[in-house]
Amino acid sequence: MEIQLKLQKNGRETDLPFRVDRMVNAGFTGRNQEEVRHHLEELSAKGIEVPAETPLIYPVIPATLTTAESIVVYGTETSGEIEYVLFVKNESEIYVGIGSDHTDRKLEETDIPRAKQMCPNVVFPAVWDLDDVVDHWDELVMACRVEKDGQDLLYQKGGLGLLMSPAELMAFVAGKVTGPLADMVIFSGTVKMETSEFVFADRFSGRLTDPVLNRELAFSYRICPMDYLVK
Repeated sequence: MEIQLKLQKNGRETDLPFRVDRMVNAGFTGRNQEEVRHHLEELSAKGIEVPAETPLIYPVIPATLTTAESIVVYGTETSGEIEYVLFVKNESEIYVGIGSDHTDRKLEETDIPRAKQMCPNVVFPAVWDLDDVVDHWDELVMACRVEKDGQDLLYQKGGLGLLMSPAELMAFVAGKVTGPLADMVIFSGTVKMETSEFVFADRFSGRLTDPVLNRELAFSYRICPMDYLVK
């Protein structure tokens, strides 16, 4: 499939058609893996099943990738996660954007890989050239807010220095898939929530801020459960 992106570079925006052959969502990609394991031990103590090894990746059906401002989901227990997104055309042509790994949390309790297929992966269509930000990567910050029943909440916020760098993430993915990473979309994994529980929101809004080059990528989408059947 092909997705229509827009490259922001030198104050200009140009069309960037991007072919997507494969897509993966990474998880538990904190740069401090000891801290990740500590968090997983806490979850395990609460009876929640956790992976034996981290980080990890899940293959996701490319057709679930969207730039839509509204998505339809099966149930009411779904939520997004703010993540940086790598669009890897080839080894020398890589773009970075911002998106949300929207997940069915009910299905996730029993089958995480299938839960990743149940909801769209949402991305903002504008992207930056990775070469333009790699020298100040850790200065970039991503954040998201959610709206639920009219209440606006800060949901997640964190510097990209908390997660694996693009080079580390791509090296990890390359060791887990066959063939080169050409025409691949990679979701980075996310940062901790600012709320104590998942928020099954009506709207999700996220942004990636570059304070060095004084610019940002921002997007928002509405979540629409299929609740139109008569009970």
